[in-house]
Amino acid sequence: MSDTRKNKEQGFTLIELVIGLSISLILMGVAVSIFNVQCKSYSMQEQVTEMQQNVRASMDMMVREIRMAGYDPSDSGLVGIGTHTTTLLQILADLDGDGTSTGTNEDITYRYYNAADATYPCQIKRNTGGGFQPLAENINGCDFLYYDSNGIATTTASGIRQIRITITGRTAKADPNFGYSYGTLTSLVTPENLSN
Repeated sequence: MSDTRKNKEQGFTLIELVIGLSISLILMGVAVSIFNVQCKSYSMQEQVTEMQQNVRASMDMMVREIRMAGYDPSDSGLVGIGTHTTTLLQILADLDGDGTSTGTNEDITYRYYNAADATYPCQIKRNTGGGFQPLAENINGCDFLYYDSNGIATTTASGIRQIRITITGRTAKADPNFGYSYGTLTSLVTPENLSN
């Protein structure tokens, strides 16, 4: 009777401990693996959100300022659009009513620097008279297209009545499995002051 009592009080055998530890290590490995996948997913989603906000903020600022193009309360004959290409847009407005477009934020130029540009790759910059300042980074494309009152493409500054802006942003870092994520936003702006 004393032998059976001794066997019951001995505890776990070495084999039982090894099996228990093995199962615990496997479960911990699965938990760590799931945690790492979730961290990478969260980081990528955070980058996508940052890219979308970057593109949206740039578009909002451009649209707001382009809508003022040609504002001329003194009827001085201001055209409203200066130099314009597919990657550069200069807008003019007489916000202070002095008959010129030389005041603060009256002569604004947007310029897109593509990936081939060694100085400022993948950026949109904004100039209000003090030199070009960064507006948006990690921009994969920015196009300005110009249309007359009939919706036909035009290159004549005095004939421009609508401007289509297309901005394509990308995440700051590439995902190891899928590469960069991209997002595109397009807006067609009709500045009311250009219809004069």
